[in-house]
Amino acid sequence: MPGVNAPSSDQFRAALGLFATGVTIVTARAADGRLVGLTANSFNSVSLTPPLVLWSLSKRAGSMPVFAAGSHYAIHILAAEQLELAQRFATRDIDRFAGLAFEEGAGGVPLIPGCAAVFECANRSQYEEGDHIILVGAVERAAHREGAQPLIFHGGRYFTELPL
Repeated sequence: MPGVNAPSSDQFRAALGLFATGVTIVTARAADGRLVGLTANSFNSVSLTPPLVLWSLSKRAGSMPVFAAGSHYAIHILAAEQLELAQRFATRDIDRFAGLAFEEGAGGVPLIPGCAAVFECANRSQYEEGDHIILVGAVERAAHREGAQPLIFHGGRYFTELPL
């Protein structure tokens, strides 16, 4: 329950936007074989032993039933040269996988090549908080590309680096 001086949604969103994050695409396969995926920056590590990661998704997201019920999903950390993919998977009402080459991971999850890192996760647990669901994944496989530069999101814009 918000306090008396709680920020408005717009104020809260603007303040959160000042926290620079990496950019991910999360993918899964529905029980009927349909592919789902979306751009997300709500990603974080939870534990090294066992290897666990988390991300969150709006309860209202059209893909929520697939992510909630599926056995696996993959979290792709995007590299600087993958801006177009970030934008594609953030766009509504398009076939995000059209013409996209991918491999299949655990549970038939689509794995996008060329990413800075990929985590193949078993759908371990979910927690309802506010207007989102927090999904915790047990990492079954992790791969990374040496020397990859990250794609960064800050203040509503994409960056490839933030100079010091």
